[in-house]
Amino acid sequence: MFAHTKSKLDKLIKQGKKSTYPQLLPYLIKKRMNAFAPFVGAGIRVQTMDLDNGLCVIVMPLTRLNCYFDDKQFTGSLMMMTEPFIKVILAHRLGKDYTIKDKSAHIEFFAQAGSAVTARIRVDTSEILEIIELTKTGELIREYDIDIVDGHQKVVATITKAVVITPKN
Repeated sequence: MFAHTKSKLDKLIKQGKKSTYPQLLPYLIKKRMNAFAPFVGAGIRVQTMDLDNGLCVIVMPLTRLNCYFDDKQFTGSLMMMTEPFIKVILAHRLGKDYTIKDKSAHIEFFAQAGSAVTARIRVDTSEILEIIELTKTGELIREYDIDIVDGHQKVVATITKAVVITPKN
């Protein structure tokens, strides 16, 4: 009697996870990122995480813990703002049939950041379709430019991230 009931309950739980978990995933990742110790220490917050539309918005205020003696943002904090998000978006949009690995990252400064900064990371559907087409022949290396802007929408720095995308088949 109990074994049969437990079997039915397990089946219902499994069905619930399949239908509910994908909808909760962006929320759970956002909560996890906002509780990640290096992000908390630097004051980095994920403001928007819309994985289905390929959008992440990350903000970082200027605090005593993330600035130099001259009240300018640490380079490492600026890099850390963008670190996992390209991979997270690509992994979500491409699915389990692809492996995404970091290859390199580079930062170019245009102005000093003396205030809060924002990074807006977006991977469009056209980009995803192009990746799917280009990876049919094997490994693909893609570069993404991410602008970091201050409160006046002035570009403070551009981070160029290169990732390697490989189909698993």
